[in-house]
This record gives sequence, structure tokens and C-alpha cells, in this order.
Amino acid sequence: MTGAAILAATVAITKVVGMVYKIPLFNILGDAGSGHFNVMYYIYTLILTISTAGVPVAISRLISEARASSRPMQAKRYYSVGMMTFGIIGIVAMVCMLVNAQWLADMVHDSEVAVGVRCLAPAVLFACIVSVLRGYAQGHNKMLPTSISQLMEVGCKLVFGLAIAWYLKSVGASTPVIAAGAIVGVTIGLGLSIPVLIFQCRHIARNTPMTLNLDQPMSRGATAKKILAVSIPITLSSSVLNIINLIDTANIRERLANGAGFIQDKVDVLYGVYSKGMTFFTVPSSFITPICVAVVPVIAGALAKRELGQAKSTMESCMKLTNLIAMPAAIGLAVLAKPIFEVLFPGSNERGPELLTVLGLASYFVCSYLITNGVLQATGFEKLALVALPAGGLIKIGINYVLVGNPDINISGAPIGTLVCYFVITVLNLIFITVKVPERPNYIKITVRPLICALVMGAAAWGVYGLCRHFIMGPEGQGRLLSAICLGLAILAAVFVYLVLIIALRAVTKEDILLLPKGEKLAKVLKLR
Repeated sequence: MTGAAILAATVAITKVVGMVYKIPLFNILGDAGSGHFNVMYYIYTLILTISTAGVPVAISRLISEARASSRPMQAKRYYSVGMMTFGIIGIVAMVCMLVNAQWLADMVHDSEVAVGVRCLAPAVLFACIVSVLRGYAQGHNKMLPTSISQLMEVGCKLVFGLAIAWYLKSVGASTPVIAAGAIVGVTIGLGLSIPVLIFQCRHIARNTPMTLNLDQPMSRGATAKKILAVSIPITLSSSVLNIINLIDTANIRERLANGAGFIQDKVDVLYGVYSKGMTFFTVPSSFITPICVAVVPVIAGALAKRELGQAKSTMESCMKLTNLIAMPAAIGLAVLAKPIFEVLFPGSNERGPELLTVLGLASYFVCSYLITNGVLQATGFEKLALVALPAGGLIKIGINYVLVGNPDINISGAPIGTLVCYFVITVLNLIFITVKVPERPNYIKITVRPLICALVMGAAAWGVYGLCRHFIMGPEGQGRLLSAICLGLAILAAVFVYLVLIIALRAVTKEDILLLPKGEKLAKVLKLR
């Protein structure tokens, strides 16, 4: 939980910086340009996932297991072989993106994004190297290097990305070119984080105590096979969803054009406002990813030592913490969708709040999918995700094909497909954990109280916003600044109500708090017994 807290704090900072980046960028680009930006990023994410998704988890898990088994030389071998293997994979992926950029753009029915795909190609190579370095640090239970590199990435994206976008806008560049320029910051950030991570990993290596009885590591070939054996199922499970998301992007745009019968400009606008909603949809899950990263080596290490009770306790803590974060976030996004769009994206298509309401609810199941996937990966059942992900993804494609192609529903069908998709994946993962994992978590214990607290919090947020809007904004209800004040007051009220409830209903116990950094002091402040 200490590692999770470090990464979660980093995510909080990076998300704030990310919003500072995306909100003005999307207002520069407009609805259509925002859609182009998201399409570029989906293509990049797919190639990146295929290249790197399983790397940090595999490297961290294998190094953690080797250290728990007193095999320091094998831990070093995992690092060196991993760097060589995924460096080669990164070079191949980069060349594929450069050569096939136009084909990838045409495949998703947005031929104008090819320039952005080329700008992101070097980022894949950099990400492969960064992933191995992060995995090495995480395998030693050191989360700070990952945090520092993430902050560098998002800082460069903000500074360089926005600067380039504003310059291109000022010289009259086209919207797709501006979007491509903005995305260059991602490549710069990853490139600059590599030397910083190398320095930190060398520091970890120098300060790792060596045992007198050095082990005989496996051959490089056998080590590479072991890394790939662990990383490939994880990569495939992650890639399946990204492949489905990319197919779904093409599907949505095609169905809006040929099913609902909209002209291309209308398609760009509707997909663009959906992309704006997706910006908030991904925020809650960003806070869950650090928890997954932190607990995988802990659970793997406990199972390697046959400490089943410790493994179960860690699973319950991480799943409960996920509910405590994801449930209020999802309900908050759903009930405050309209003022969020009014304040942050003024002038957007009127469908935005409706889309965000459904996406807000769907965000909870994304978080649940991530943490249950993390538990399966840590316990050695990562291959089961290859069953759940395609099932949910195919359902999503089917729902979107039918609903988005209906002129009366059109883009409103896309978030419905997303909600059903992640709900199915979560349910299947929970079934797998129940059947396969020894000492499985108590689901009722970790779900009921956080859900009650989140529902009451949502009612409070909705009520406070309604009252503030009535008394502050008046019957006309106009004004971005006044709407922002009402939204801020509603959020403050929701936070206060939620914190009081989770303590009063003992949704958070002293045992949970003690897992966090400075947990003893926090427990005393909160008067938990």
C-alpha cells in the first residue's frame, strides 16, 4: 500500500496536469479536432500495448519472485535480457508505425491522422525501454522511479504539447496537424525520462544487499522464454481490449456515416464530443492502475512463500480501496455530467452531458476490471483474462453496431456499449477469482459499505448543485463562472459527506489505514479503533 500510495499521489498530480493539458487543447481543437486527437492516441495505444503491456508486470513479478527465493543473480538476468528483448521489439514497432501510418489511419476511417501516428512512432521504442526500467524498480518494491518518470512525461506533454499546438494554431495549420503537434509532447517526455530511470535503477542496484551464496542464473535464452511466457498472456489480454477499442472506433465512425446517415462533418463532431466524455471516463481508472502495479509483486511474493493469509489480506485491501475510489468517482461523474461540460467544454455539442452520464457509471466497471485483472496476474491466472476480454469486447462491438447505426440513438449507443462491455468483463473475472484463487476475497465485505457511502454522496452532490444553481444562477441558469462556483460547492459537499460516511459506517477500518504511509497517525486523527 505504500507503493500504491506513492503511485496514486503521482496519478493525482499527473491527472491534474493532464486536465490542464487536455481542456485547453480540446477547446483549441473543437469537437471535430478532439476526435482526431483521440483516434491518433488509440492507434498509438494499440501499438504501445502490443509492445509493452506485459513488460512492467512480468519483469516486476519475476524479479520479485527471484528476490523472495534468494536468487539475486537471476533477478539481474531478468533485467538485462528484458532490456535487450524489448528494445528489439520497440524498434520493430516504431518502424511499423512509420511505414504503415496512412494504412492505420484509413483503417479507422480517419485518413487525416496519419501525420500524428508518425509523430508518435518513436514514443513506442522509448516506452519499451521505460517499461523494462520501471519493471526492474517495481520488482524491488521501489515505486518512486516510476512516479518521477510519469511526472516527467506529463510535464513535457503539457509544456511542449500545448506550446506546439498554440504555435500551429497561430500559423493557420489544419486541425489534424495541430492535434499531431500537440501529441509530440508524449514522445519528448518518454525520451527524456529514460536517462533519469537509468540513473535511479543503478542506484537501486548499488543499494541492494547481495547474499554470500550467489545463485546460478538460467541461460539468456531460457530467461527470455520465461519473460515472454509471463508477458505475452498479459500483453494479449491487454491488446485484445485495445484492438477491440480500435475496431470499435472505426465501427462507431462507420455506423454514424453509413448506418445513421450523417455527413462526415457531423460524424467528426459527434465522435469528437464523445471523445471529450472519454477524457473524464478514464480518470478514475488512472487511480486504480497504481494499486494494481503495487500489489502484483506483493501478492506474487506472498504466494511464493506460501503465505496465503497475507495474499488474501492484500487482495481484499486493494479491492476495497478500489471500491472506495471508483464508486464515488463514477457516481459523481454521472450526477454532475451537465455542469462538468458547461464549465470545462463550453460550446460543445449538446449531447456531451448525456454521454458522460453513462460513461461515468461505466468507469466503475473499468476500475473493477483492472483490479480483478491484477489479482489474476499476480496469482498466475493471467491467461483467464483472454476469455473475459474478448467476450466483453465483442458484446461492445455488437451493441454499438446496432445502436449507433440507429438514427434516433446514434452516438448515445457508444457509452451504453462501453458500460455493458466492462460489466461483463468484471463479472467473468470475479467468477474466475472465485473458482481458481485460493483464499479468495470476501466480496460482500469489500463492496456493500463503500456502495452505500457513494450513493448517499451522489444524492448530496446532486441536491447541493441544484440548490446552488437555483439561488446563485437564478431561473435563467446562465454563466460559466457561476456554474463553476455551483459545481465547486457541490463537489466540496460531496467530499465532506463521503468522508464522514466512510468513517461513521466503518467502510474504512483501522487495519486498512495502517497499511498506508503514516497509517498510525491517520488512525489517531480519524479516531479509528
